[in-house]
Amino acid sequence: MNTTITNNGLPKLPQAGSGTGSGTSTNAAAAPEASVAAPRSADQLKLTDSARALQEAARLGDASPIDAKRVEQVRQAIADGSYKIDAGKIADRLLAMDQQLGGTDKA
Repeated sequence: MNTTITNNGLPKLPQAGSGTGSGTSTNAAAAPEASVAAPRSADQLKLTDSARALQEAARLGDASPIDAKRVEQVRQAIADGSYKIDAGKIADRLLAMDQQLGGTDKA
């Protein structure tokens, strides 16, 4: 799988050796071995699953899976003191996540 890495909105910087000014003669004098064309190897990059997931999340941009209306409802419930926490439900989900991550089943 090939993945193209973009500059992510950063300004493009000039590449070394691509100058068209009078500095080309100093480059040739400073590095005479650079004039010999060396064979280039094909560079490869393999992304981990986590990196692919982050890249996909960045591609989604504004299509966020966050429900802003629900967030505001929870925020208001916390502010007025009516938000109820179900500790058992939280514990069950933490245990399920631990099992998915390869934890040992101690229950």
